[in-house]
Amino acid sequence: MNTNYYRQVPLPSGTLHVYAGQEIYNTLDYKVFEMANNNLQIPNQAYMSYTPDVHVGVGTCIGTTAVWNAEDGYVSPSIVGSDIGCGMRVHLTNLRKEDLQEVGLRRKLVRTIEKYLPVEQHARGHFSDIRLEHVVTKGLHGLPKKYIPDGYTPRKATSLTHVECAKFHLDEESLNRFPDVVWHRSHRQLGTLGNGNHFVEIQAIEIPEENQAVAEDWGLFDGQIAVMIHSGSRAWGGSVSQYCSSDMAKVMRSDGYGTADPKLVYAALAHPVAQTYVNLMYSALNYAVVNRHLIAYAVREAGKDVFGSKFEMSTLYDLMHNYAWEEEHEGQSYFVHRKGATRALPAGHPDNPDPYLGTGHPALIPGSMGTASYIMVGSPEGRANFYSICHGAGRIRSRSATKRLVTLDEFEASLRVGAEDEIVVNQRSLEGLIDESPQAYKDVDQIIASVVGAGLAQVVAKCKPLAAVKGA
Repeated sequence: MNTNYYRQVPLPSGTLHVYAGQEIYNTLDYKVFEMANNNLQIPNQAYMSYTPDVHVGVGTCIGTTAVWNAEDGYVSPSIVGSDIGCGMRVHLTNLRKEDLQEVGLRRKLVRTIEKYLPVEQHARGHFSDIRLEHVVTKGLHGLPKKYIPDGYTPRKATSLTHVECAKFHLDEESLNRFPDVVWHRSHRQLGTLGNGNHFVEIQAIEIPEENQAVAEDWGLFDGQIAVMIHSGSRAWGGSVSQYCSSDMAKVMRSDGYGTADPKLVYAALAHPVAQTYVNLMYSALNYAVVNRHLIAYAVREAGKDVFGSKFEMSTLYDLMHNYAWEEEHEGQSYFVHRKGATRALPAGHPDNPDPYLGTGHPALIPGSMGTASYIMVGSPEGRANFYSICHGAGRIRSRSATKRLVTLDEFEASLRVGAEDEIVVNQRSLEGLIDESPQAYKDVDQIIASVVGAGLAQVVAKCKPLAAVKGA
């Protein structure tokens, strides 16, 4: 392991593994180490690490991988995060960068996407004919056939095969704990983005020479237009986190254990409260992958309106970065948590979906609004970190601090407003989006350099933003 990008940090409660270049490491706040020390107090922990995009979260930092042996492990809603199943999806189109050269056409595409994809606060999705109970129990396999548009052309079908997991299995009895209001609100939100850092982005792909062969194998080409989607499990996942965290905290108080941070909740996997959480978490993962799929469906319909019936949009990959599940590593079963961390498997790893067994699957890493995103592939050396890499750029300052410190002129300059290469955004006023400006985030190029330098993954493509759709 390259010590310029990796270090072991001894803390009172255990060892923290940190993957970051020196410049990024020097910027880490003491609070991230304080939170790590609290997390390391959970019994029987086998491993814990930070990726270079790490920043303070609730109970646990975003950018955390935490691992237990499955037989005596623990589960923590705090180390999963409240937006369970939040993750990334990329679709490839048959358009080229020159097809979207005109700013006016990019604006038209953004407006048309808004017709199919509700973005206003408390938006209602357009999918009232989908049964929510099928979504949360069957994942993508619970959708009516009309929402799997490539199902009729098996040779080109990617909707069900090019995903990290299309269906998570669970004990459906656990679903009975939710009141009707949760079901109603979650059903209304199917196929919606939410706000904050969630987005749909139209991007142009650039392929570096060193991984040209992998890019071609995946169907990527230089100048290709791609669609990147970032969203999660909306009200359903939030309700799972809220209800289960409350129950777990009660158990912790009654049994007399915990850490200095009351927001860090956890329980032994064998405990009934943990089993309930795991089952409900899997239902939220099903919701999340369907939600991103339906957002993509809406973008596809908009693309056909703008570019005609020959417009194509196939799934490159869909994956999560807020979850916990069981994995096998070198013959041993582990229960692995990733909060703001992306799994990046190398070629030949048996957990790759069949289409990516020979190359490793795409690892999708968004930048910030106005900066590049990346498509990566895992390296064999990633086994040292349980094949976890970053999940994005990672915030460097809070939303309130960003609003205080960043001017509208600075934000507009980062989006190149008024220039021919302007990054078109759907919001009528950029003022409300300043807290998502590039100045709120770390330098994504440094993040990627740290991941590559540590030997965890390699870059397959760089994706330059052309337009973005954000929720209100």
